[in-house]
Amino acid sequence: MPQMMPISWLTLYIFFIMMFITFSLINYYSFIYMPINKKMKNYFKTMNWKW
Repeated sequence: MPQMMPISWLTLYIFFIMMFITFSLINYYSFIYMPINKKMKNYFKTMNWKW
């Protein structure tokens, strides 16, 4: 069974770390924050919890 050189393992590690960071940044910046409008505020005020 042929073995990989250590530099190949390092390259793979760096590649996957960079892909993880890229994926995380894309997810972080693709989120669009929508402020709560007045209807939602009224809904939360009138909501009663019955335990």
